[in-house]
Amino acid sequence: MRLRHPSGRIVHLSCEVAPRPASNLPGLVARLDTYGAVRARLGVDQLGVNLWLPPALAAALAVESRARTRLRAELDARRLEVVTMSGAPFAEGGGEQPTTENEPAWTEPARREYTLDLARILLDLLDAEAVRGAVSTIGFGPRAGWAEASDKASLGILRRLTAGLADLAWQNGRAVRVGFQPAPGFVLDTPEQTVAALSRIDRDRLGVCLDLGHIARNWTDPAAGIESVTDAGISIIEVRLTAVPGGTTEPWRTALRQVFGAAGPLTEYLTLLSRYPDPTPEQIAADVAYLLAELAALGLSPENEPCPVR
Repeated sequence: MRLRHPSGRIVHLSCEVAPRPASNLPGLVARLDTYGAVRARLGVDQLGVNLWLPPALAAALAVESRARTRLRAELDARRLEVVTMSGAPFAEGGGEQPTTENEPAWTEPARREYTLDLARILLDLLDAEAVRGAVSTIGFGPRAGWAEASDKASLGILRRLTAGLADLAWQNGRAVRVGFQPAPGFVLDTPEQTVAALSRIDRDRLGVCLDLGHIARNWTDPAAGIESVTDAGISIIEVRLTAVPGGTTEPWRTALRQVFGAAGPLTEYLTLLSRYPDPTPEQIAADVAYLLAELAALGLSPENEPCPVR
């Protein structure tokens, strides 16, 4: 779903396809029916979805062009748009939130290959008008045991990731950027740790993915933390949020205002995370409607509607 910020920039709002992973293409396609029903309930022309593919399925789709063509056709049939994909967690049966247990870090080549597989798939799923997309991933790896050798190994793999993304952009004429998500117990956690860890990367293709719930709970001053990241020249590739209707003092509102307020938008991708393990179309549609109202208060409106007067 494309929203227009008062600045004129477009923000893509996507719904996370709930974190129970599909192990094969038919299973993934079956799950898309839920989001087609959400689009119909909301009465919108197109609904954005954020896909999470386990590594085995991602690897298969990356080399099977006919399978990617089928997936694109299934998305088009339901009028679903994909501009972002999730590369975390790595575990085949995991949930959507990063954990420090059994999670391959960015010291291992498998993490780079998985992320590049997702980038290859995303380039075939992007709408014809889209010039780029985004993949989110974990914040490098667990802080416990992270040493100079780990840092050196990860930098080498990140350089090869950048080269791979550059090659894909050259081949396709469209780019995919990767955002690293701060999370408790990871190398990326606090604003200071995030800036330090991302200060040596290719900032044209790599940046940060912010879960507003995490930073609202764990950053002392979310707005100042976001400002410190952007002041360091680090791009906010994607923002993720679990928006729960019914409250009036949710701490994520401050972070949302910092990202999409008058000085924003600081990112073009916003993903609504599911708060249910297996949500119904009615539950997802209610959460989307709630978030749209929050964004409307900041001046964002559907692309084909004029921005509200503030």
